[in-house]
Amino acid sequence: MELYNLKHPSQVVSFTEAVKLGLGKDRGLFFPKSIPSLEDIDSILALPFVERSKKVIGAWLASELGQETVDRLVEKAFNFELPLVQADKNLYSLELFHGPTLAFKDFGARFMAQCLNELAKDEKINILTATSGDTGAAVADAFYGLDNINVVVLYPKGKISLLQEKMFTTLGDNIHTVAVNADFDACQTLVKQSFEDSDIRDGLHLNSANSINISRLLAQICYYFEAVAQYKQSNNDDPVIAVPSGNFGNLTAGLFAKAMGLPVKRFIAATNSNDTVPRYLDNGEWLPQLTVATMSNAMDVAEPSNWPRVEAIVKAMNWSLADIKGVGVSEADTSDSVKALHDVGYLSEPHAAIAAFALNQSMSVDEKGIFLGTAHPAKFNEVVEQVLEIELALPLALENVVAKTILSTELTADFDVLKAHLFDVLDK
Repeated sequence: MELYNLKHPSQVVSFTEAVKLGLGKDRGLFFPKSIPSLEDIDSILALPFVERSKKVIGAWLASELGQETVDRLVEKAFNFELPLVQADKNLYSLELFHGPTLAFKDFGARFMAQCLNELAKDEKINILTATSGDTGAAVADAFYGLDNINVVVLYPKGKISLLQEKMFTTLGDNIHTVAVNADFDACQTLVKQSFEDSDIRDGLHLNSANSINISRLLAQICYYFEAVAQYKQSNNDDPVIAVPSGNFGNLTAGLFAKAMGLPVKRFIAATNSNDTVPRYLDNGEWLPQLTVATMSNAMDVAEPSNWPRVEAIVKAMNWSLADIKGVGVSEADTSDSVKALHDVGYLSEPHAAIAAFALNQSMSVDEKGIFLGTAHPAKFNEVVEQVLEIELALPLALENVVAKTILSTELTADFDVLKAHLFDVLDK
């Protein structure tokens, strides 16, 4: 598999190199030189999830890694269920929160961990990533205890739920967490600055586990195939899929799936009040505003890093950006959507509720849609309990961290301060 840097197309790397580097020159994103297509989609959709995922990822990686290696990576990474649940007459939720950290990020993080464990072997690797909520827990869990790999997670202090925070800040060992006194975009900027600094990048063998890493995107493609496979068991048409969107890695993976041949009618990019993309799709002007804190905090991203990949896919496939519908959802509408789903018997949290709202706003009466359930409702228990006036029972994964002590270091959003901290904890 060959990938090129979207900012510097002359920089061409293999998948192995892209996984290890994370970002290209000048923070450029790696993008595949070609997108594989799958034949006989119906037969592929008829396979069980793990077997199908071997074929989907094998289409990208078998020529470089060998199909046996791909099979082994998939089997180790994907060992939990992902049911498609009918939430209403025309709405289905693909529940992606049945993994170890109760969020969709488990798919990409676990596959990336297996890739680095396989491909880097005895090399020393330090991973630096930023999280707006669920990435931190998924990455920390996936890499916790792996030899020769250290992880540093930056997150905006006070802007993620306490349970989200405790899932990745209480581990210790090779997991180092930093509470930054700023918003997620500032955390992401610090990560990007670190990759631009040769002292840090080269001296600390730096890698990134955000959705900018291509290995995570390949893993996420697989659950779109599963969504459609389950949908087709009781429906003859193609679904509309609404994606709750923050950094836009999730939508990128969905578009890759469609490019490979997955029958999806169209995609909806659903955001909260941080609606840079919906506004851009509406008027063609890219005008990020200051990040707004919302109840769907994992999507509080004003400048999504993966958007260049979205445009690259559209260009490569000769599609139109007009084929993607952008919907920004207010706080009031988010609350109403959580209530509306609960009224029909489906318990949701704000992120999925935003995608469900976008579907209801955008579908015609004869269409059906799938929204992605990206996190367990209990991860946002304070919001859900307040909106619905109920009390949620905590799943075991959350109950186990309630009483644990947060081990984070608190820092200002200052690059020099972060640089000193990284060398202090990683250069050993």
